[in-house]
Amino acid sequence: MSGFLFTIVTVLLAAKIGGELFERWSQPAVLGELVSGILIGNLGLAGITALDGWKTNESLALVAEIGVILLLFEVGLESELGELLAVGKSAAAVAALGVIAPVVLGYSVSSWFLPGSQWYVHLFAGATLAATSVGITARVLRDLGKIDTGEARIILGAAVLDDVLGLVILAVVSGLVRSIDAVGTAKLTIGPLLTITGKAISFLILAVVAGRLLGGWLLRVGSRARIRGMSVALSVSYCFALAGLAEVIGLAPIVGAFAAGLVLNESHFAGYTRMCARRFEEIVLPISSVFTPVFFVFMGLKVDLRSFTSWHVVLFAAGLSLAAIAGKQLCSAGVFEKGLNRLAVGVGMIPRGEVGLIFAGIGSSLAAAGKPVFSSDTFSAMVLMVMVTTLATPPLLKALFGKQDSQTSPRGAIGVPADTREKSGGRESRRRYKPRATSKPS
Repeated sequence: MSGFLFTIVTVLLAAKIGGELFERWSQPAVLGELVSGILIGNLGLAGITALDGWKTNESLALVAEIGVILLLFEVGLESELGELLAVGKSAAAVAALGVIAPVVLGYSVSSWFLPGSQWYVHLFAGATLAATSVGITARVLRDLGKIDTGEARIILGAAVLDDVLGLVILAVVSGLVRSIDAVGTAKLTIGPLLTITGKAISFLILAVVAGRLLGGWLLRVGSRARIRGMSVALSVSYCFALAGLAEVIGLAPIVGAFAAGLVLNESHFAGYTRMCARRFEEIVLPISSVFTPVFFVFMGLKVDLRSFTSWHVVLFAAGLSLAAIAGKQLCSAGVFEKGLNRLAVGVGMIPRGEVGLIFAGIGSSLAAAGKPVFSSDTFSAMVLMVMVTTLATPPLLKALFGKQDSQTSPRGAIGVPADTREKSGGRESRRRYKPRATSKPS
């Protein structure tokens, strides 16, 4: 127990120090947590081998798994079901193209660089490229004073739908891998594909319909409790129950966690008077702030810096990065409104961030025929792609909107003070940046 506790202490401190440094450098905290893990995991290169066992530590892996489940629960809480159903045709088209194009390009790049791998490895690579983390884009748009623009509305609307489409693809691909591992053959047949796809879509629909009734009822009953922490206990229990149910039927637990968060809204928490002055996402924030950073550090532990001495891995990461950027640029063709900066919309969908890391992490943990879907070199290339797309987005957006404003304004003033950012545990919430219809203070 003492060894495990000291491990958690070290991981948490490393995550928070790394996140703080990157935030001070105007970069996402998640990258700081990832880099902290990479540094710890490669101390062996400096002759320090005492921490090498952390890479395969089952207790640490379990804490990391809880962290990613809570993270997807938060993402679901921050996504309004009403917004998902009411996205405009441009946002829907951008989301659809932003998933299809990267999957095709990612599959092609993986096939080129890994010709000896099975088809499901290439498909999982494409699915990882389909992921989008728009919190970084939202922060930049906020800083530039562009959060109320048409481009921002399309990006944020598409991001909500992109989450759902990406998770469905992840559920299908991971389900296929599990099916292949069970039957022992990598041959693709239409039967398992249709079964897993139907299972994933049915689960999300049933979880939403039943959750609107059951989840709200549980929380309303809990609001009558006299003990402290009932809201936290019920919310997290509901999240874990759906995550566990998703895995029982052969889907990734994060699909159930996202569905649990998606169906809950402010009205379900109305009975908790102590929480009325706070956002309901903050109910799970104290717990996720402890568990979620462990996941990103654990992902960093799996990155072997020695793999980057191979030109094949570096070129593979470069090819994935180009495919990831080009795939999201193609989605800008779904913008139907005239007068909007389509290039800015495509750039706004580029960052993979924590969502890309989740997909890559699942790929490294899933196995078929005794071999992981993502080898150590492939996982390292995926992590490098995530870092490139995440770091590239802010300067590209600033350059695009800066050029646009310089053409329309003689002064070219584009920014607002950076200290006006709203944060949630170092990660920006999409809903926090939703344009408001009025200027009435919240």
